[in-house]
Amino acid sequence: MLANTRGTLVVWFSMLLGLLFQLMPVPELVEAFRPDWLLLVVIYWSMALPHRYNILTAWLLGTVLDVLLGSYLGIRSLTFSLVIYIVVLNYQKLRNFSVWQQALIIAFLLALYHLVLYWMQFIIFHSEFHLEQLLPVVSGMVIWPWIYWLLRRLRRSYKVR
Repeated sequence: MLANTRGTLVVWFSMLLGLLFQLMPVPELVEAFRPDWLLLVVIYWSMALPHRYNILTAWLLGTVLDVLLGSYLGIRSLTFSLVIYIVVLNYQKLRNFSVWQQALIIAFLLALYHLVLYWMQFIIFHSEFHLEQLLPVVSGMVIWPWIYWLLRRLRRSYKVR
């Protein structure tokens, strides 16, 4: 029982760190390249433990991110849920790919996230699309192997199940 509680705390602490990295101020020069830290962490945990961290977790964390960013409530929760739905449906296939193949699939999922997010912002704000809105896709794809390695190491050392 104690190991299960400790594992749950490790997962939620990693999600909290992902949220803090998402909100952490960075210089304007690298702001466009900021990876979607929270989404990457949620993707990992929903791929590793889909029975425990799935669409409900994504919706909850997306809502928290909406509130903290001051955007319209539900935009990120819907897009997080859509991405995690795809991950949970295909978690067994995703696990069998190498980390580099996973990084390409993660890039596709991040692109889907940003395009649906743009589409919803276009409907609400009539915003324009700029190609730099897809730069986090590149940085997320590059950083995925390290996130995967770190969270997998945490999962194994704390025996998260």
